[in-house]
Amino acid sequence: MQTHYTKHFTGKQLIFWVFFLFGSQFIIPGAIAQTKLLSERLGYKPTDKLLIVNCDDAGMCNSANLAVIDGMENGMITSATIMVPCPWSGAISDYAKNHPEKDFGVHLTHTAEWRFYRWGPVAPRDQVTGLCDPDGFLWRSVEEVYAHSNSSEAMIEGRAQIKKALAAGVPVSHIDSHMGTMQYSPEYFMAYVQLAMEFNLPLRMPSQTTMEKFKQPTLREDLSKQGVIFTDYFVYDELESYKEVKPFWTGIIKNLRPGVTEIFIHASKLSDELKAITGTAEKRAQEAACFTSDQDIRKLVKDEGVILIGYKPLMELQHKLRR
Repeated sequence: MQTHYTKHFTGKQLIFWVFFLFGSQFIIPGAIAQTKLLSERLGYKPTDKLLIVNCDDAGMCNSANLAVIDGMENGMITSATIMVPCPWSGAISDYAKNHPEKDFGVHLTHTAEWRFYRWGPVAPRDQVTGLCDPDGFLWRSVEEVYAHSNSSEAMIEGRAQIKKALAAGVPVSHIDSHMGTMQYSPEYFMAYVQLAMEFNLPLRMPSQTTMEKFKQPTLREDLSKQGVIFTDYFVYDELESYKEVKPFWTGIIKNLRPGVTEIFIHASKLSDELKAITGTAEKRAQEAACFTSDQDIRKLVKDEGVILIGYKPLMELQHKLRR
């Protein structure tokens, strides 16, 4: 999530349209509001602090792939989401296929934001013409997507990306949205929820405090009633104070609350490739170091009693609820 919703809608309105669009087969008989923390529903104690360290932008380039693999095998990265349209997605998808114990989701991608490094849609172009700019690439910004395309095309493209990952052998564990495209518009958000239900996958959701700022105080509860699983907390509002990498994440870890929190990073190996793509190369490399090789961060996680998990336990719980 990186900008504000274009307009407001109530959680009840969303659920009405979810039912209307998706049909009653998605309704969980006798579903009630969940009052327990997700951590408790996963079998942990009420006081336990669980943390998902998700690496967004896997597959974006080789430097990102190398950092994801290193962070998963030697560090504290517990899950990653793949940008399926990107040139290097095939390599990380192959790794995910051959390492099914690792945790990979799909980073639903509807934009190609970099100046020279671009990509197009996965779906046939004649089905998603509005998603393509005059050069045939995805638009650079969320605002341009909203101006030229629609939620139907976004859902077609999202479905194509998930299917491509599954066809490549990726044991997909969850979905989230690159640059928040699927989360800032009511119509796009409904498409986002539909994809989660269609493929029976957990999704990234903002914390309750964030939803209240966006005037959606009941949305999390309403979706939970339908068996959709998401974390108790998602670090987003705090990013307004994000300046130096290590001090910021140190503060986040020190202030984790009981329950399941997701944080997202953009870990990459520092390289000429990465520097040519983005002006955030140094920051991405620092994030990789923080959650792979930094001994202070590793010790802090241990001292704070933080339990690291991925999205697979959430997926298993969702499958159990919606079986």
